[in-house]
Amino acid sequence: MKKREFLKSLAFTSLASSASFKALSETMQVYAHVPADELAKDEAFWLKVREGYRLKTDYINLENGYYCFVPQETLEGYIKWIREINYQGSWYFRTVQWDNKDRAAARLADTFGGTADEVAITRNATESLDVIISGYPWEKGDEAIFAHQDYGSIKNMFELVSRRYGVVNKIIDVPLLPESDEEIVKVYEDAITPNTKLIMVSHMINITGQILPVKKICEMAHKYGVEVMLDGAHCIAHFDFKINELGCDYYACSLHKWLSVPLGAGLLYVKKEKINKIWPLMAPYQLDQANIKNLNHTGTHPVATDLAVNNALDYYEKIGANRKEERLRYLQLYWSDKVRDVPGIMVNTPADPARSCGIANVGIKGMEPTEMAKILLDGYGIYTVGINYAGVVGCRITPNIYTTPKELDVFVNALKELASGTT
Repeated sequence: MKKREFLKSLAFTSLASSASFKALSETMQVYAHVPADELAKDEAFWLKVREGYRLKTDYINLENGYYCFVPQETLEGYIKWIREINYQGSWYFRTVQWDNKDRAAARLADTFGGTADEVAITRNATESLDVIISGYPWEKGDEAIFAHQDYGSIKNMFELVSRRYGVVNKIIDVPLLPESDEEIVKVYEDAITPNTKLIMVSHMINITGQILPVKKICEMAHKYGVEVMLDGAHCIAHFDFKINELGCDYYACSLHKWLSVPLGAGLLYVKKEKINKIWPLMAPYQLDQANIKNLNHTGTHPVATDLAVNNALDYYEKIGANRKEERLRYLQLYWSDKVRDVPGIMVNTPADPARSCGIANVGIKGMEPTEMAKILLDGYGIYTVGINYAGVVGCRITPNIYTTPKELDVFVNALKELASGTT
């Protein structure tokens, strides 16, 4: 196959004629007129979506936050790309590899914000954040600000640059149940000094699901000449927004989470004028490029994952950003609203729907989260994860669009029994 023909074939993803693709497309046509907030509660529709996933029956999975199952439609496309790359071999890597990666990255930029030369496909959010932290032009005495609630390995990268360059790390606490955006913004603002160079903020705190007012934080920080890096590991394809409208300088996300790309894909956004400020983590083939490629070389890697980004985007676009966001928020509020006022139960996520979406955290007074998670699995067939970290004591609960209210009813009943001591 000639290069031009192969590139043209990759402009379309692999399953446009498959049974599952057609079935979901037909379902979407039937429900196209239904408002997203109404569709969120239509179990007949979501059961049809659920049919597109291969789900284990061993337990109710409420730990989708680490890794979201890939729908069968996307998975089959991914397998097709693996076979195709194996068939093309070195020819593929030496001819169309980078063109196709650029196409996928440009599509991510078009969907989630930014321009094609500001968005790169990395391997995960950790890599994306580490590229910025490790490559930032630190000088001794510079200050960085981040929160106790931020992701552990990323905080460790700040510790490493502190040891290497003499950077001073200032760690703040984000209010667990804030009363206003201003309360959160003030916590970051109070930590700024003339030496502050960079603030890292979790767009959504991974252990509680709280969405922070990041645009207001960026506006505040820029008034002091301070740059902002957002950890959006759980945000893209979870709730609807555009990266370039947030006002941040840098943004990172893991695409294997809510976009359901196969493992090995993340996103890095760097505002164009900041790209050459960052020292590359790994040397690119061509030095001093004035675009995101200057920061995006990782050597030979599983390029089938890059191609599968297109399959995942196809699926996401068919479901619809607003429909998915409304469904995830509906499921979270469905269970959390039923237990917020139950004695002995602590919901560690704000009740305001604008401050969360699909993720929430809940604990039982007097019970260690790891014990709680074990009881939920062994006694009720519910899989989740216990968290006792940065003042958050409870289990993180992350349903996905295919989760049913009946499954969440089992969870609610379990919480009430655990809180009452009737287990």
